[in-house]
Amino acid sequence: MAKRLYECVVCGRKFPEGQGIVIAKGGLVLHFHSSRCAAKFLKRLIENADDQCILKAARETLNEFREAIEAKRKASRKVI
Repeated sequence: MAKRLYECVVCGRKFPEGQGIVIAKGGLVLHFHSSRCAAKFLKRLIENADDQCILKAARETLNEFREAIEAKRKASRKVI
């Protein structure tokens, strides 16, 4: 059975299903052949986005990662 091919939205490279990165949100599906292309797209997206639109989501996401890091640190302290 042939795998479906996707096309990277950043570089145009085609890659088979099961590889790369696929992000779907609100009816929009984005295909990236590598993490480098995904990071390049994300950087440009943030640069182009209206501050009011992106800052709340960015702060919430940043807090989620900070809390996860802190929980991981606390868990590792208990093991030692």
